[in-house]
Amino acid sequence: MKYFLLSILFAGYATAAQPTILNASYDVTREFYQDFNKAYAANYKKAHGEEPVIDLSNGGSSKQARAVIDGLQADVVTMNQDTDIQAIAKAGLIAPDWKTRLPDNAAPYTSTIVFLVRKGNPKGIKNWDDLTKPGVSVIVPNPKTSGNGRYSYLAAWAYAKENPGVGTPADFVKAIFKNVPVLETGGRAATNTFVQKEMGDVLLTFESEILQITRVFSPDKFDVVYPASSILAEAPVSVVDSVVDKRKTRDLATDYLKYLWSDEGQQLAVKYYFRPRSEKLLSENAPLFPAIKLVSVDQAFGSWADAQKEHFADGGTFDQIYLAK
Repeated sequence: MKYFLLSILFAGYATAAQPTILNASYDVTREFYQDFNKAYAANYKKAHGEEPVIDLSNGGSSKQARAVIDGLQADVVTMNQDTDIQAIAKAGLIAPDWKTRLPDNAAPYTSTIVFLVRKGNPKGIKNWDDLTKPGVSVIVPNPKTSGNGRYSYLAAWAYAKENPGVGTPADFVKAIFKNVPVLETGGRAATNTFVQKEMGDVLLTFESEILQITRVFSPDKFDVVYPASSILAEAPVSVVDSVVDKRKTRDLATDYLKYLWSDEGQQLAVKYYFRPRSEKLLSENAPLFPAIKLVSVDQAFGSWADAQKEHFADGGTFDQIYLAK
């Protein structure tokens, strides 16, 4: 009995001592990071002889940032836009130089916003203009709580700026949101509304989410539509300095993020339909990622900070448009 109790105590100690980090990520990365975490843990074990525990939290990007600010003990954040990490940095939890600590402005892969429609595209949706037509129901997450929603909004606004024949950007985006029956809080919730609840004629979401649906989950029910142009969506990552310093996990957390740029990390990005930073992999998978005119947030809006202040702050342009729709 004595030896049995000792074995339990030692087993509990070993589990408690196992290196552990938490990744707070945005809604539509669930499958990617579940796979990536397994790959990273196996690679770490080969190098260090012990397997780390990588916990994962998912939600709308901005909601996740708010949770970290409010006390969620995430060692790393893997978001879909700069403003969410900047908000955490502004709260004093991440160092101001976070974008320079990793390659590619700390964004290991990119995506863009495209359209998912019912099989055969019964409403004939081909471009942003079609989203303003009467009788077209558009599903998109809330730009106030979802980076996915912000990118969709900004993509539509940028399209209107380049095509003055559709009217002012404010009127054009207002017409789109007039066709939105419900605003979900995150990208995966919007997908579930469109796919499972069968609401809407078109879903606006990340290319990675749409390609998973049309190639893996429901290829016989939906089609993907690439508009003439869209927004470049960069997905930045960072350690949460206040957490890793307190928990003594900086080395593990930093190594975990760096592995996103490894060959295996980039290949997993492709597997889950994110556009890799590796030019070689991007070229090899060109048929998977059609050429499309992409405009960055900096090009179209000056910076993410400018876009946030003008469009998504309380009382900003989105609030004015949505309340008046």
